[in-house]
Amino acid sequence: MKKNKLYDLKVVSKPWGHEYVIYSDKKKLAVTFLKINPKKETSLHCHSSKKTGFIILHGIANVQIGIYKSNIFKYKPMSRLVFRSGLFHKLINRGDKPLYALEFETPYNKKDLIRMKDRFGRANRPYEGIDYLKDIDKNKLKFKKPKKNETNKYKFKNSKITLKYISSFKEIKIIDNKSSVAILDGKILDRTGKIVINTGEVIKEKTLKILMQNFVPYKQILVLKVSR
Repeated sequence: MKKNKLYDLKVVSKPWGHEYVIYSDKKKLAVTFLKINPKKETSLHCHSSKKTGFIILHGIANVQIGIYKSNIFKYKPMSRLVFRSGLFHKLINRGDKPLYALEFETPYNKKDLIRMKDRFGRANRPYEGIDYLKDIDKNKLKFKKPKKNETNKYKFKNSKITLKYISSFKEIKIIDNKSSVAILDGKILDRTGKIVINTGEVIKEKTLKILMQNFVPYKQILVLKVSR
């Protein structure tokens, strides 16, 4: 999707901090790195077509799910969230230090955005354009697609992040019950070919292992894992 190329290797400035695409697979999926500054929050927004998921890396996220302020819940590092298309949500940093998270969007389309409310005056306005972009710093974290039978390893603060292709539950070594994973490519099917889990899903690592024990991965699946 050509309109996504505008954001490749660019940091998008936001009134609450910044974000940038840390990994993408054409129009299929994008992983975005978010930094939300202290006492700031995103807009209350939804996406008409794409599904989004999050893994909290560092800090405490207060997340509004839906249009009602009474539905605000607290999420610690390693927490996972998934929002269907059309579900309004907002990430809030009430702390004194920055909040960091990974966002997974399927399909990759930054223009798929509906802002309902925004404390910075962006309600009903589209996603940021070229005036809000700057070249990405070479020192910023970026993910690369691993070669088959290899594991790409990264570290961010207290989080360890790996990207690896797997084809069997036997390749999943669970050290603790808190590790989170996201499917960057591939899917798991039942014996009739129905999709059990697809690209962009964010789940516990233990859940992925159980699913792969009971169902069939379609070829190899590319998994991003976040652990401590």
